[in-house]
Amino acid sequence: MGKMIDRLTAAKNSPHFARLKRHWLTVAFFVGFLVDNITLNRVDQLFDNLVLLTYVILAMLSILCLYAAIAERFPDDWTPFIRKYAPLLVQFSFGGLLSGMLIFYGRSGAWTESWPFLLVILAVIYGNETIRDRTSRLVFNVSMLFIGLFSYVVLVVPVFTGYMGPWVFVGSGILALVIMRVFLAALRRVIPRFMDLHMRFVVFAVGSIFVGFNFLYFTNIIPPIPLSLKEVGIYHSVVYFPDRAEYELKYEKGSWWHFWKKSDTTFHPSTELSTRNVACFAKVFAPTRLETKIFHSWDFYNEESGKWVERSRLSYNISGGRGDGYRGYTQISNFEDGTWRCSVETERGQVLGREKFTIDSSEGPGEIVTRTE
Repeated sequence: MGKMIDRLTAAKNSPHFARLKRHWLTVAFFVGFLVDNITLNRVDQLFDNLVLLTYVILAMLSILCLYAAIAERFPDDWTPFIRKYAPLLVQFSFGGLLSGMLIFYGRSGAWTESWPFLLVILAVIYGNETIRDRTSRLVFNVSMLFIGLFSYVVLVVPVFTGYMGPWVFVGSGILALVIMRVFLAALRRVIPRFMDLHMRFVVFAVGSIFVGFNFLYFTNIIPPIPLSLKEVGIYHSVVYFPDRAEYELKYEKGSWWHFWKKSDTTFHPSTELSTRNVACFAKVFAPTRLETKIFHSWDFYNEESGKWVERSRLSYNISGGRGDGYRGYTQISNFEDGTWRCSVETERGQVLGREKFTIDSSEGPGEIVTRTE
């Protein structure tokens, strides 16, 4: 037993442990990130929502406890313990909450559309490593909390109400502001003088985040939560069989080594007019209670102007609940050789994902294979 204690003491005094201790807040953040990647699955599942709600509550309570300990409002024998470990709980909850948002927002849209959350996570890592001033740390913690809270509320409100759109987003944001107002009132009771002194910075930070999120939403930069694209592909033919509740998808067989090929990236049109169509098939996940309309934007790349030109915009209704996503497709028959893409979008033009492909009529289609969905 004595040898074990000596080894633990030596380990704590080692330079490796000292380096780790300097970065312990970032380590705690990544632990929360890791837990999310293991546990989170579907945004409309009770367990997933309880996990995210737990992160929100844990973040609030740990921040309150941290500053209560700093203000010495706990018994003397509790204060050192809370001041030491409350920051770890704060960062763990931030890591879990923000990574959960990154997971669901990343699934909701093309990853190129989810860069705001990547920047937020990088900002948290940078802040954990560099911010030491107590005032800056307070504003930083409150800002990260509101980013996570705002993201969570605008995600779960459409899940529980079955509605999505601009007014739902704005209403959800106002609800997040109300919750944040209650939290700041509680924090002010814990450290009244410190909060009064720095309230302008806190209000400015929260207000800027609120305005920033609304700007990102109404400029279609934030993904169309809580929808998520499961699959999109280009096919020669898409046929639905109601008796089997299955779609038959036909595409050109790839080379023997191209075993993962499931759709066409180079499309060779058929010479028969009756089958001369290009079909875009997509699977879009929506929460159980949600019904909405999905659009396929068929865009052609104009090499002279260097811009994408929309040639057709077709839609169909979807309803939520199917774990693998609601299946649907559109097709066009008026096309030309060149580079195309099919973008899966909401009515407001928010991009869930897209498939880029080339049409080449210099030769006919190769061997056609069929798969079912």
